[in-house]
Amino acid sequence: MDHITNKQTLEKTVDKLFELTSQIDHKNLNSTLSDLRDRIHDPFMFVIVGEVKAGKSSFINALLNTKVDICKVAPSPMTDTIQQIVYGETHTEEWINEYIKRITYPEEKLKEIAIVDTPGTNTIIDHHQEITERFIPASDLIIFVFEAKNPYRQSAWEFFDFIKEEWHKKVIFILQQKDLMELDDLRINIAGVKEYAGKKGMTDINVFDVSAKMEQAGSKQESGYIPVRKYIDDNITGGKAPILKLVNINDTSYNINEKIYDGLLIRRMQYEADIKFRDEIESTLSHQQEKTQRQVNILVENLLATYDNITKKKQEELKNGISFFSMVKRSFSSMFGFEKSPKEYLENLVKDLELQLNTSLKDKLNDGVVDIAESIQYMGKLVDVKIKNSETILKDNHEIFSNIAEKRANVLIDLQKAFSNFLKRSENFYHEEILKDDKSLAPSLAAGGGIAIVGAIITAVTNGAVFDITGGVLTTIGLVFAGVTVGIKRKKILQNFNTEIEKGRRQLELDVPDKLNSYTKRIRQRIEENFYEFDKHLKEEKMAIETLESAYEEIKMELKNSKTDLESCLTKLQKEAS
Repeated sequence: MDHITNKQTLEKTVDKLFELTSQIDHKNLNSTLSDLRDRIHDPFMFVIVGEVKAGKSSFINALLNTKVDICKVAPSPMTDTIQQIVYGETHTEEWINEYIKRITYPEEKLKEIAIVDTPGTNTIIDHHQEITERFIPASDLIIFVFEAKNPYRQSAWEFFDFIKEEWHKKVIFILQQKDLMELDDLRINIAGVKEYAGKKGMTDINVFDVSAKMEQAGSKQESGYIPVRKYIDDNITGGKAPILKLVNINDTSYNINEKIYDGLLIRRMQYEADIKFRDEIESTLSHQQEKTQRQVNILVENLLATYDNITKKKQEELKNGISFFSMVKRSFSSMFGFEKSPKEYLENLVKDLELQLNTSLKDKLNDGVVDIAESIQYMGKLVDVKIKNSETILKDNHEIFSNIAEKRANVLIDLQKAFSNFLKRSENFYHEEILKDDKSLAPSLAAGGGIAIVGAIITAVTNGAVFDITGGVLTTIGLVFAGVTVGIKRKKILQNFNTEIEKGRRQLELDVPDKLNSYTKRIRQRIEENFYEFDKHLKEEKMAIETLESAYEEIKMELKNSKTDLESCLTKLQKEAS
């Protein structure tokens, strides 16, 4: 595959990566990819960096060996600009914007290479670093120019760290103005630069000592430019530059794609932490709901045991009290005022049954309601604590996905506020149907304040349910006993009494847990309604992450294949040259 075809293939992949950076709404990476797309057809680009007064412009003028100084020497730092030097039929200068000037010159070398002269790394001019960094990703070779007498300037080496860590660009070092140095001191500084670069992780270190002044004065052998030009000829020009340009664009694209993936790893970690957090909320709610159901079951068992104990005693009392001889005796005795009549006896039995049921069941209810109420209140408080302690992995200063981090933070803040308000609002813990038989309770319960009213609600619900059931039983039994005479069949009275007692028992066994469990379920549903926006965010994140990961894998594979093809082209070219 020739490099023209490689260029077309690579251009399509860069377009995909551009779309990916657009999709994640990352303006800086998107701008970098836009520059790469624009420069894919440009010559191999040198970017010259270094501090002000390091001799960058003089180095460029001497390297091109032109009749005129293309770059202005010793410009004022306050008016310094980026200068792009490219091939043209005539010498022209054009301002692209207020910071960038484009220079054309009919120099043969510029048909294969373009040169960018940047402001000093130590300048504090607004926009300088921002603009310079725009050129670094699209560069093919970074040339660091130092003053030979002091190649340890902090700002230059900080910029070197940025280039190496962020973009992994090919770098060579130039020690300019060597004519101002003693040879021994120069050698020390050359060794010092190599050692310094090595400590920063660089392996293939090329350091050249030059003097632009000597080169332009005609001292070609002593100026040091011959080794520099040989390096360029051996490694860049001679037909290799177009392919190397594509290799560099491929590498830069690969680097950007990996940056996005590194960010995706953090984003997925946050998503998985949020899923775990959401599962913990569900687990907490389920656990507390199950605990409440067990407490309800215990309460109902105690109520039924009390109910059975009282009703069985009354059943035995009734059985003995309505025997034939007891009823006849009671009927005759009542005529003379010695005993109550059978009717009065049965009425008193019902009243005593009512008193015993109401007193004993109320005591059991009061004991059981406390535990159930605490369990439901604890459910709400646990969820509140978990929301406040949710883990944040994706920070709002993240290089790639700060916007997603900010969005998630806002969703979580809204959730925290909403749930805190939810716990404070009394109406969230009762429903009109719960208190439909006693609407006067609602205002007094509301005054209890938020989740604190749960105990009062459960008391009202449970008492109402139990006393409705027992009241219905007692009313029916009262009707059964009404109009009883000596001639009524004892067996029928006992049968009707037992039937109503059993009906009440079944209703107690079913209605009380149904009402309490329904109430608990309603509270859980209302708690979960607070998570609507958070759950929506999780669904969107799942889809977005899977889409981005798929795009990353596709682009990664294309860039790997492109790199292989380009390296084959270089190998073929080198064989042909030899």
